[in-house]
Amino acid sequence: MTTITANDGCIKKITVFLEMIKFSHTVFALPFALTGALLAANGMPGIWQLLWIVLAMVGARTAAMGLNRLIDAEIDAQNPRTANRAIPAGMIGKGATLVFIVASLALLLVAAARLNPLCLKLAPLAVFFLVLYSYCKRFTALAHVVLGICLAAAPMGAWIAIRGTVEAPALILGGIVLFWVAGFDILYALQDLEFDRSAGLHSIPVALGVNGSLRAARLFHLAMLALLVGLLLLLHLGGFFIAGIVAAAAMLGYEHWLLRDGDLTKMDAAFFNMNGYISVAILIFTAADVLTR
Repeated sequence: MTTITANDGCIKKITVFLEMIKFSHTVFALPFALTGALLAANGMPGIWQLLWIVLAMVGARTAAMGLNRLIDAEIDAQNPRTANRAIPAGMIGKGATLVFIVASLALLLVAAARLNPLCLKLAPLAVFFLVLYSYCKRFTALAHVVLGICLAAAPMGAWIAIRGTVEAPALILGGIVLFWVAGFDILYALQDLEFDRSAGLHSIPVALGVNGSLRAARLFHLAMLALLVGLLLLLHLGGFFIAGIVAAAAMLGYEHWLLRDGDLTKMDAAFFNMNGYISVAILIFTAADVLTR
């Protein structure tokens, strides 16, 4: 007979929580945080700085996703696409989820304190936007923009962690991530268009329909590319970074081609694969540019 210990139960809950918050999707924001650190240091940052930056980002992202799943549990239960998520499906309780959220916020605050005083002072502002995002769909179509602001904190926070100040390149980095995330979140939200309409929820797809949403996402991603060019010029970056912009543009173009005419059958390839590749490509080409000078 197999005995299930308390330790086994804890491990199972952690596993369920990490799957619920899609921990693997940290790949979207983490490379941009590392990109911000490389550019701020104009080279390789210290190992301890990198460690605390990564821990702060992981803590913030984990808390954000946990909050979203907790706050939206009732809505998720009504949506056929999300009804099998861990909380609506009864795989993890709200109390356990709250414990993981508090632990993640504690990690964020400890990491911010270890970086510098400004990071710690700005951490509550980041938490405010993390909470705000989960409520936005109840009253505004701009939830996608608020999500972009949340993830924009990754490269901006990394820059501040290295420099201890807010400077123009940090703001541009934040804008790059904001428009990138908001654009692909609009595309992702197309999956819930009919449900959101019936439930009285707000989103750009609800406000603009399929074709309007596709156009809006394209404009957001064009703005991202324009800001990448602006960063190139401001920091006098070189050929490797230019190659990174070209690669990002090509992958964004392919992402939009996959979803042309509102065809959502290739959403996984367009949303998860392409955007993961884009953030990693920007990091690799930035590292090549900065570290080979």
